[in-house]
Amino acid sequence: MRIAIGSDHAGYKYKQMLQPLLTAWGHTVQDSGTHSEEAVDYPAYIRPVAEAVARGEYNRGIVLGGSGNGEAIVANKVPGIRCALCWTEDTARWAREHNDSNVLALGERTISADVAASIVRIWTETAFAGGRHARRVAQIE
Repeated sequence: MRIAIGSDHAGYKYKQMLQPLLTAWGHTVQDSGTHSEEAVDYPAYIRPVAEAVARGEYNRGIVLGGSGNGEAIVANKVPGIRCALCWTEDTARWAREHNDSNVLALGERTISADVAASIVRIWTETAFAGGRHARRVAQIE
């Protein structure tokens, strides 16, 4: 799978931690920045991830910040994006199974690195369930 990833300064450490994991799991990763812990405005790094997924250049995107809230809001402003802010393995599974989430938002200040890695693993491996959920997802657009 081709995955675009981006963060602000508050999500930088987890972004750096997740990239080699995603690559080891067989995914191709494109880093849209930021490239340090120096304070930045998160929309400049999150919107390009969402836009690239919406254009079909990447299968999915991952966006990270302090809480993940602002990142999810920015991503969801892009037509065709279904960004889910996840904080447990269950929320990651449901985001894929029920909502066909194509962008994942994570908050570095809200979950441990181990939980973040587990969420990403589940989110990348879980398929959309379709069925009654497909009808609901279609209603979003």
